[in-house]
Amino acid sequence: MDKIIETKGLTKIYKVGDIDVHALNGIDLTVERGEFTAIMGASGSGKSTLMNILGCLDEPTAGKYMLDGVDLSTMPKNQYADIRNQKIGFVFQVFNLLSRTSALENVELPLLYDRMRRIPDPGKAALEALKRVGLGDRVDHQPSQLSGGQQQRVAIARALVNQPAIILADEPTGNLDTRTSIDIMTLFQELNDQGITVVLVTHESDIATYAKRVVTMRDGRILRDVAVESPRNAKEDLARLGPEETHGEFNGAANA
Repeated sequence: MDKIIETKGLTKIYKVGDIDVHALNGIDLTVERGEFTAIMGASGSGKSTLMNILGCLDEPTAGKYMLDGVDLSTMPKNQYADIRNQKIGFVFQVFNLLSRTSALENVELPLLYDRMRRIPDPGKAALEALKRVGLGDRVDHQPSQLSGGQQQRVAIARALVNQPAIILADEPTGNLDTRTSIDIMTLFQELNDQGITVVLVTHESDIATYAKRVVTMRDGRILRDVAVESPRNAKEDLARLGPEETHGEFNGAANA
């Protein structure tokens, strides 16, 4: 199998005064290319710490981490930024869009930091990413002119623009209402069906049921790791809410 993520004995210890706080206690996790995995757990379970390490935003105290064939355990930390830019697309609970900047310019932003210049035409790549998430007609809109769901779609387009090996989504529906959350999960399922690997952190069990695999954490350890035999279909759930209430942005995404 083609492994995107492989960790062995991943451990993270924080110093709080004279006390050692064990946030992660020997995590062994493998994510194959093309998977859609949800990581669940209560506050303090270690799921956010794990996400930060998988996203190269933090480094482990001990253990091994392989990302798309690259051993980060032996990599100088000053190269982490390049790995983040080339290998990972991030989607957060807070959209982190520049308020006075168009959707197109927000999506282009990661390409400005790509020192390898892997994508020669940033504008074209950003436009294609916006079309991919159903916002090809919103390229000149600033965040204040977009709904919450549309802003999250811009954030997802920004995560896609660098053609990353994996998308890491940290509570991506946390600031959205139920309908818009299902709309965003529709998009993640569509992207996953296209072959994109998605790892999503959530504390919402109903959101996790849209994934194909659920990893549950407790006290810095993996409590259970199960395949979801029949993931819920977000597009069908959205349709059941009634066509007269369906947002236009979903219709655009469905037709993209």
